[in-house]
Amino acid sequence: MIDTLALALGHGLMAIVMLRLMMRTGLDEDPLIADLTAETASNRQAASASGRNAARRTRGVEGEADAPGKLPGAAE
Repeated sequence: MIDTLALALGHGLMAIVMLRLMMRTGLDEDPLIADLTAETASNRQAASASGRNAARRTRGVEGEADAPGKLPGAAE
């Protein structure tokens, strides 16, 4: 009788632990996957011509020398 009780108690506690682990909210969230997804999206955008142009526009002053029709050091 005591063997059955010990076996049932041990398995019951393991079932409760497994249930609590499976019900955790952060179980399906992986921060590494989110980082990889964001990095992949930025790499795809940087690989396209429009992405490179947008990156140049955000650079501001140092990117103005690359504008067509302007020579570096030329007076305006």
